[in-house]
Amino acid sequence: MNENRVFELRVYTANEGKLEALKARFRDHTTALFNKHHMEVIGYWSPQDPDKAKDMFIYILAHPSRADAEKNWNAFKVDPDWISVKASSEKNGALAKTEESTFMEPVAFSPMK
Repeated sequence: MNENRVFELRVYTANEGKLEALKARFRDHTTALFNKHHMEVIGYWSPQDPDKAKDMFIYILAHPSRADAEKNWNAFKVDPDWISVKASSEKNGALAKTEESTFMEPVAFSPMK
């Protein structure tokens, strides 16, 4: 067990009418690219609240450490496959208007570490 393992909570707010395209990009491309860059997908979620569900997409990644997260994100952002997928999926405009990231570490009594 890696004692430095961190989790990253990411919350995206999609531009109007773009949520399904954002989900499709994750389903069809982004997950494989995360794996390629050593970012473990814990899960993807949609809010149950109807107002939030219309434009919010949530996921959690696990990283071996905060330093690894930074290194892996930097590599991901310049990956030619990601650059191509992003450009292709956004030919009619950006899919997300906001992206929030929160790094988290498990507390001593957390079942998941």
